[in-house]
Amino acid sequence: MPLQNRVDPWGQLQAVNSRGAWLGNRGIIHNEKKQIVAQWRSKAWITCQTQFKGRLNPVFAPNSYSQLFFVDEATAFAAGHRPCAECRRDRYKEFKAAWVQSNRGQIENENPTVIDIDKILHSERVFEDKKKRTFEAQIGTLPQGTIIEHEGKALLLWQEKLHEWSFDGYSQSQSSLSQSLSVEVLTPPSIVRLFASGFAPQVHVSANG
Repeated sequence: MPLQNRVDPWGQLQAVNSRGAWLGNRGIIHNEKKQIVAQWRSKAWITCQTQFKGRLNPVFAPNSYSQLFFVDEATAFAAGHRPCAECRRDRYKEFKAAWVQSNRGQIENENPTVIDIDKILHSERVFEDKKKRTFEAQIGTLPQGTIIEHEGKALLLWQEKLHEWSFDGYSQSQSSLSQSLSVEVLTPPSIVRLFASGFAPQVHVSANG
């Protein structure tokens, strides 16, 4: 049976066979039976390379962080994860500089640390009851790379089209949605502003077809 460590755009952990392109970390959230017992142990939700410096840690090993997996970076951002400062140093630096610039005026500290950014992302991704926090916006106002919810499905806005999300990739949405339609946005607002500034997430190849 697959472990419950595949992340969907709502930030929920599912047990499916698909793995994905990126590794995720929220701390040690599994027990000795490799069962998920918490949604997070840290506000630093990060996205890592699946391989780094030859490190080979068994999945859900005792006293080790719980390895999570994403189909692509757009999914990781929608769930509220940001690039790791160690194994993805260049991407992290690019992200941090662009995030700060695109969110000026929205945050009190003009020179936020990554701890400040993690606190803001945490407040944007979950409510106090741990349910996914979303916001409403018209489709036509959203940048490429944003993931929305419509009729219970997650849809990626990419190349001016909507693509239905799955753990294995995307299919182009069959329904044509009005640009003025208000939808629930799964990608956190500060990340949406980041994408609007020109920062583009990596997406599964199926969205480029």
